[in-house]
Amino acid sequence: MSAPLSQGDLTVARMCMLASLGRAGYYRDWRDSAPREEDMAVRDAIQRIALAHRFYGYRRITKELGRTGFAVNHKRVLRLMRLDNLLCLRKRPFVPVTTNANHGWRVVPNLARSMILTGLDQLWVADITYVRMREEFSYLAIVLDAFSRRVIGWALDVQMDVHLPLAALIMALEARRPAPFSLVHHSDRGVQYACADYTEELNRHAIQSSMSRPANPYDNAKAESFMKTLKTEEVDASAYRDCRQARKAIGHFLEEVYNRQRLHSALNYRPPAEFEAQWLSSGAAAQQRLTIGATTCP
Repeated sequence: MSAPLSQGDLTVARMCMLASLGRAGYYRDWRDSAPREEDMAVRDAIQRIALAHRFYGYRRITKELGRTGFAVNHKRVLRLMRLDNLLCLRKRPFVPVTTNANHGWRVVPNLARSMILTGLDQLWVADITYVRMREEFSYLAIVLDAFSRRVIGWALDVQMDVHLPLAALIMALEARRPAPFSLVHHSDRGVQYACADYTEELNRHAIQSSMSRPANPYDNAKAESFMKTLKTEEVDASAYRDCRQARKAIGHFLEEVYNRQRLHSALNYRPPAEFEAQWLSSGAAAQQRLTIGATTCP
């Protein structure tokens, strides 16, 4: 009995005979399929380059393809990028305005700039950002403890009026119950933070207000840094169906992932909740309470 032929020993004629196909039909199919396979290989390479360098246009991508061994001209690359809707990666997305500083409410100076933080509930920072959903935008307001970077209050809704940041502030107040005259609240100059409803809530709890200088995001750098983390690690990787789904997913990220799991470089690579627990058990919290008690007005 003869040994079976290896796959490499089968000729085209032999394979066609075994499959009951004519050689002319085989070569005709090969001529049709080979260009499609090559086209898919080029499209795959374009996808990879466009995602790795999202500001590359079709001319730079053509050059990059040439460097990796593809002989293709820029007109074909442009056609394939249009076909795969990759040109939209270079368009600047619409960004809803979340700060309206053109209002008649009182604007207060920036007190946070000169503060040296030594404990919790000395400085809270607040901000608002937009969240894209399938058919509309929603808005997220947060309150962050600047010492521990922990999110202590948040609210998400499709309306960006004073009730949104006010809900986040009330959540923070109920969670922390700061001592009177011990806390500074810092935000931008937006009307939501400057209006009477919000400032009255701060005054009711003896919290001093602080606001950023005009057009200076560095004055609220901790809040801006958090918003960047939120967008990168949660929002940009999600496609929320509606506000309810966005609220559930973002709430889980804030409470479980960011506060309790994510390592923060500014906290010696500890999650904010763990950092707070260790700080509270170190005795520093008791010293802070004594200091506040000595300086608080009766």
